[in-house]
Amino acid sequence: MTKFLNYFIDNSNEVLGFTVEHIQLVGLAIIISILIGVPIGIYLTTNNELAETVLQLFSIVMTIPSIALFGIMIPILSIIGQGIGFLPALIALVLYSQLPIIRNTYAGINEVDPTIRDAAKGIGMTTFQRLIKVEIPNAMPLIMAGIRTATVLNIGIGAIASFIGSGGLGVLINQGISRSNSTMVLVGAVVLSILALVADIILKFIQDRLSPKGING
Repeated sequence: MTKFLNYFIDNSNEVLGFTVEHIQLVGLAIIISILIGVPIGIYLTTNNELAETVLQLFSIVMTIPSIALFGIMIPILSIIGQGIGFLPALIALVLYSQLPIIRNTYAGINEVDPTIRDAAKGIGMTTFQRLIKVEIPNAMPLIMAGIRTATVLNIGIGAIASFIGSGGLGVLINQGISRSNSTMVLVGAVVLSILALVADIILKFIQDRLSPKGING
């Protein structure tokens, strides 16, 4: 514990820098994933056959080891001079985020009580109005659960992305392993865990604020 605290104090600026890089990578990936995944999940509620195909496709993506996915993207993105670094890591995190976000959005919208939809129709709401004012708010706990899952997942995968030069807390862990410095590895792992916990707490707070009273998950 003493070594851990001493290293953390002596290298606080470096650890903070890696943490900021990690937050930037994961944060941008989640924002992009939400902008892509939520609309797709909503659209899939209108086409169950397509929904099954899309969910199976992203289920396959989830089975690909992150190192293998990075390896696949290196020659592809090398065409534009971005084979390693931030961009391939970002693309990988966006791909890994899609399944929980799309699946939960699709399930959340589908599970809205039909009587609530009927009531919305009865007062003259358009399809878009029902979606914005009724369906999405009622599906919000499940949608946010998917976002929380994707965020925590990406915080872990983001550490592996340091192998291709994305930066972040994975650099600290990788350097610790290469130098046989268990303290560096421990600091990186602990900060990663704290980051995941804090992110989940913040997203849970947002979920509670956005969800109608009585249906918070």
